[in-house]
Amino acid sequence: MAFSQRFMHIDGCRLNLRRGGSGAPLLYLHGASGAPAVMPFMEKLASHFDVLVPEHPGFGLSDEPAWLENIHDLAYFYLDVLRALDLRSVQLVGSSLGGWLALEMAVRDTSRIGSLVLVGPAGISVPGIQPGDIFLWTPEQVVRNLFFDQRLAEQRLAEPMTPELLDMTLKNRHTVARLGWEPRLHDPFLPKWLHRIDVPVKIVWGEEDRILPVAYAREFAKLMPKAQVEVIPRCGHLPQAEKPDLFCDILLRFAGAKR
Repeated sequence: MAFSQRFMHIDGCRLNLRRGGSGAPLLYLHGASGAPAVMPFMEKLASHFDVLVPEHPGFGLSDEPAWLENIHDLAYFYLDVLRALDLRSVQLVGSSLGGWLALEMAVRDTSRIGSLVLVGPAGISVPGIQPGDIFLWTPEQVVRNLFFDQRLAEQRLAEPMTPELLDMTLKNRHTVARLGWEPRLHDPFLPKWLHRIDVPVKIVWGEEDRILPVAYAREFAKLMPKAQVEVIPRCGHLPQAEKPDLFCDILLRFAGAKR
């Protein structure tokens, strides 16, 4: 499924947006590694949805606006994106940092959101559980800790590091630090407002997640008792990349059950 690419200007920020497929809108919010390319799971979902994959402000080819100071700024920005594109009943899919972002959006306004699919979302802390510290790991350690299947890590590490890709990686890391350095990848005030989310929620977690351990899924289940939680065995932090067919099947079953 071919994806188009264009830049749009919202809130004084030039946003890089890829889009493909047709049907109900699905907005994918990427994690700390960005969204530099169209991935197989996106192509599969584009057979069922109008899939939109932006690079967040401060990531990739998108601008790094002066107003971007925290995750709340990003949440309000994407609510403006939904309004600017007149998207309604959006299937909002967020991975890791993007899952945290999706939650921050939904506690503020679900008027244009039909449902949430959260993939190993950040955003909360869990008593007694120490998450992996992506800011202290080397780039190789980060990649290895993303996957249970180390063959996928080896493939990613084997990709050549061009000067352009290095610049983009450093830009992404700087923005992630701006959003999640202190406190580490969570909003201490978010849990008390999760009850405001009034749309169906599906939480997907890799059982072998080394960045946000599966105990986070259980904590989210306590905080959001109406949410559906599905744990994928033999899978790390990125089910959509490590188990793309299974991930898409889970999402499509969830979407179908809501209709």
